[in-house]
Amino acid sequence: MINNSFQIHSILQIGSFHTNFCEDFLIYEPISPNIQVLAVMDGCTMGKESMFASLIAGKILRKICKTMFYQDLIQPISNNLENILQQILKELFQELKHQKNRLLLETEELLSTLIISIIDIKNQETLCLVVGDGCIYCNEKIYEYEQNNTPDYLGYHLHKNFEEWYISQNQKIRIKDIQNIAICTDGIFSFQKQKESIIEKTEADFIKFLLSDNKDFSLPNFFEKKLRFIEQKWLYNLTDDLAIVRFSYF
Repeated sequence: MINNSFQIHSILQIGSFHTNFCEDFLIYEPISPNIQVLAVMDGCTMGKESMFASLIAGKILRKICKTMFYQDLIQPISNNLENILQQILKELFQELKHQKNRLLLETEELLSTLIISIIDIKNQETLCLVVGDGCIYCNEKIYEYEQNNTPDYLGYHLHKNFEEWYISQNQKIRIKDIQNIAICTDGIFSFQKQKESIIEKTEADFIKFLLSDNKDFSLPNFFEKKLRFIEQKWLYNLTDDLAIVRFSYF
């Protein structure tokens, strides 16, 4: 029997190394009764006003999803995840280029990573694409993306032909029979031990605790409670900004 009941939790948390603004952003929006879109973005710290890059990308994505949802009421959209992903990203590129020209923005003002997941709720399947770095956690498996010394951001590609750029993307995965999926920025790897802590934790421990563990998942403050536990019980601090969206069937 197919289970189509699900719950979504998210958290957007500034890291201790950032004093003024959180440079991450997130959205989750349905575009039809059967298709859910999740996305997290991380503005480049070395860019100009890096929080703006992730914020504008997220706001545009939200607008695209809401528009598609209303259009679906008139003309139902296809459940083809590849077509949906390509359409959303094409509209995102077009709108980012339009705003860049309209506001006379520099490339350095549009440097943001992106992880986007398109979920077919009924068939329990997802198609994900990653621009830059971050982490996808699905069905107890970690998909970590790291750019090392060659960081990648949306803003670097706006001058390119979209179709050619899209075809060249190799950080794209399709996962079937999903039960739990979480996407997050690379802040998940930034927990640092406080001087007083005697507890040894690895990156895998934080990933499992935040992205897999289901204790108190029904509570509205699920992630807030977990981050507080990490800080007060494990005595670890989150140093980089963190955005997580987690989708789980129940």
